[in-house]
Amino acid sequence: MVEKKMVDKLTAVIYSNGSQECERMSMLLKSLGGEFHEYLLDVDFSERQFKMEFGDEATYPQVSLGSEHIGNIKETLQYMNEQGMFT
Repeated sequence: MVEKKMVDKLTAVIYSNGSQECERMSMLLKSLGGEFHEYLLDVDFSERQFKMEFGDEATYPQVSLGSEHIGNIKETLQYMNEQGMFT
């Protein structure tokens, strides 16, 4: 369970290619409350723009919480766990 009081003021942003992992991360981020923005490949950005922003080795999804870029799904879950966002 996510402890909402810790993240209510954050804006969650996900860069998604529509994969199942991206959908799961989107659902988790939406459950946190606060603002949520999802940017979709080939709708809001191109693969080239994605690689320029996050690097050639970056994987989907890429997540930012507040003004901090967290990283891919594994890095985001680790960050959230370390911040005590799961109870």
